[in-house]
Amino acid sequence: MADQRALDAVSRIERALARIEAVASRPSPSSDPQDSEDYRRLSAAHDALRARVAGAIGEIDRLVAAGERG
Repeated sequence: MADQRALDAVSRIERALARIEAVASRPSPSSDPQDSEDYRRLSAAHDALRARVAGAIGEIDRLVAAGERG
């Protein structure tokens, strides 16, 4: 049983090393990712979602406060 657990652990380590090697062999980005159009779109979407969530939380707070008063 312990031998199988050790073999399983070694197998997981080998798979993790293979993933690390695959990522390490990729070329690094040539420019700052924050300068990319994809980053700008993602940032804008994030800001919009953050505003919607803040609005929803504000509405929940108002409903809770109204429920406590009434």
